[in-house]
Amino acid sequence: EVGGRRPFCRRWRRRREEMATIQDRISQYKTAPFDARFPNTNQTRNCYQNYLDFHRCQKALTATGKDVSVCDWYRKVYKSLCPNSWVNKWDDHREAGTFAGKI
Repeated sequence: EVGGRRPFCRRWRRRREEMATIQDRISQYKTAPFDARFPNTNQTRNCYQNYLDFHRCQKALTATGKDVSVCDWYRKVYKSLCPNSWVNKWDDHREAGTFAGKI
């Protein structure tokens, strides 16, 4: 104990506050924010990367039994950037096992 409190409790409280902040950001999401990795007007790569990140996040968290709701951020970003026809095509390719990206 440090100062009458256990260090673990403080870490747990800080982690819970961080998760609340992430959930707040996701719920207040309106459109894709600026991403320094994709500074150009053409947002095709940004769209594709967020699609991959969403599915990688879901796969990793599902495998470990954790809450996948934190992956919603990526889904909302790619949904706002990507044309629906692309997303539908990529979903079809993933289901058929012919998707080119590494998830």
